[in-house]
Amino acid sequence: MSYQNPTNINVQIEKAIGILKNGGIIAFPTDTVYCLAARYDSIESLKRIYEIKQRPHSLALPVMVADKEQIGQVVAYLSDMALSFIHKYMPGPITLIMPRGKYVNDIITNGKETVAVRIPEHKMTIDLIEGTGVPLAGTSANISGMPSNISAENVVKQLGNEVDLVIDGGECPIGIVSTIVDVTGEFPVILREGAITRSELEIFYEGIK
Repeated sequence: MSYQNPTNINVQIEKAIGILKNGGIIAFPTDTVYCLAARYDSIESLKRIYEIKQRPHSLALPVMVADKEQIGQVVAYLSDMALSFIHKYMPGPITLIMPRGKYVNDIITNGKETVAVRIPEHKMTIDLIEGTGVPLAGTSANISGMPSNISAENVVKQLGNEVDLVIDGGECPIGIVSTIVDVTGEFPVILREGAITRSELEIFYEGIK
């Protein structure tokens, strides 16, 4: 593993992009917590993420995109409900469950017909996605079942040499996991309350479950 301290962020990002393009796995900060990610179309890399995290394959991997336009690469269609949440909360600490697109592999969705999508509000994360040229699939950079990490130091302690590169971009500004909302049904359903609270979502969308 290579551990990069924050002396030159641009150098770190360029190195990370090269690793991602070649099918590697990196850990880096987002707006919420540190993330462990790879190209969404690199099957072997995605298998490694599950191994590194000791994550059950029954748990799907969220997909991160750089902007609202890139969502179209990973979802089949956008409902009016989905669009309302996208316009209100993306980029930001929300993950939306939407119908998966045809290019999303089963390993990401655990064979389900839905995919979890997020646009982090974090410049480094967006630079990595844009530089790689494809969405990234990933999850929090920690052993499954353990608390999420908000610093690179803790990622290194927990994951050791399993990751190809850990970027130290400082502590994550929010420090709380994203809120997950399923927007595939008649009404939106909160699957996990995180940085965006249930009370805020209830004000935004009447009838949310």
